Amino acid sequence: MADKVLMKGNEAIGEAAIQAGCQCFFGYPITPQTEVAAYMSRRMPKIGRVFLQAESEVAAINMVYGAAGSGVRVMTSSSSPGVSLKQEGISYIAGAELPCVIINIVRGGPGLGGIQPAQSDYFQATKGGGHGDYRLIVYAPASVQEMVDLIQEAFDVADIYRNPVMVMGDGMLGQMMEPVEFKERTPRQLPSKEDWAATGLRGRKQHHVINSLFLKPEELEMHNEKLQRKYKEIEEKEARCEMYNCEGDLDLVIVSYGTVSRICKNVVKMLAKEGLKIGLIRPITLWPFPKKAIEEVVDRTKYGFLSVELSCGQMVEDVELVVKGRKTVNFFGRSGGMVPSPKEIADKVKEIVGGVR
Repeated sequence: MADKVLMKGNEAIGEAAIQAGCQCFFGYPITPQTEVAAYMSRRMPKIGRVFLQAESEVAAINMVYGAAGSGVRVMTSSSSPGVSLKQEGISYIAGAELPCVIINIVRGGPGLGGIQPAQSDYFQATKGGGHGDYRLIVYAPASVQEMVDLIQEAFDVADIYRNPVMVMGDGMLGQMMEPVEFKERTPRQLPSKEDWAATGLRGRKQHHVINSLFLKPEELEMHNEKLQRKYKEIEEKEARCEMYNCEGDLDLVIVSYGTVSRICKNVVKMLAKEGLKIGLIRPITLWPFPKKAIEEVVDRTKYGFLSVELSCGQMVEDVELVVKGRKTVNFFGRSGGMVPSPKEIADKVKEIVGGVR
């Protein structure tokens, strides 16, 4: 077992990426994620790897495109408005089927918004912020330790599916300090990159071509159908969540992710002392969304679901899509960087279930 060290979330991201074999980092500073780039600028050159502060977010994501095309492990990081600028490049990377890791430490929006924590980039991350039919695999850690674990997992999953992976935390997670352990992981069976990476001919007769441009409609449709088959496989194999206190009959199930889910877990414990049986489903992957977990409890919850978010209501739509009207789906959220108190959430639960029995 490795020793635990106290680290700020953003710096833990950098160290986790390095230990996962990240060979290149391209980024641009923006609050509240700037410490990721600062950490990488100190560490990467010392171990013979590439750090480059790009002239803009647009440049950074296109550097990621180039490095990923050569088969190396590459990462970029930013915060909400910066990730918006990167969307064209992300669409190109997804279209070209290149593996990379993208960090989004979310701040409040829309527009420039504010630098306080938020979850208002859910639609952008899970529905495809750029053009075309594509998907990102999106992880939503709830602690600095889980962020470390998921970043290492993200590089492997990106390689397995040749797909960009986003790790999305809010500004609170990036700025908080918690003890973390960089665990030794069991090596995963990863596919070779020799049959697609653009590394020169190396004795081959044909170049490997990295491209997302298909001018013939028939070829583009075939490419889209191939991508959709891959996304279907990801949905079947990679959906992850935590189910807490979800056994037996339930009064209500809270669905919440990231740091606010930690508050919700305390609400579940608090209300249990008042005689309410409240469950918590915490999506760890926002896409693929953990549909099976909601299906598992939908017939056992008396008053339905409550989606609790640091946004004006985005994930609640995915909960509704799974529930399909069989139970009521409620929403409670704060925005603008405001974080709800346990009492606020507990009061909303009591309002739905009709008070304490």
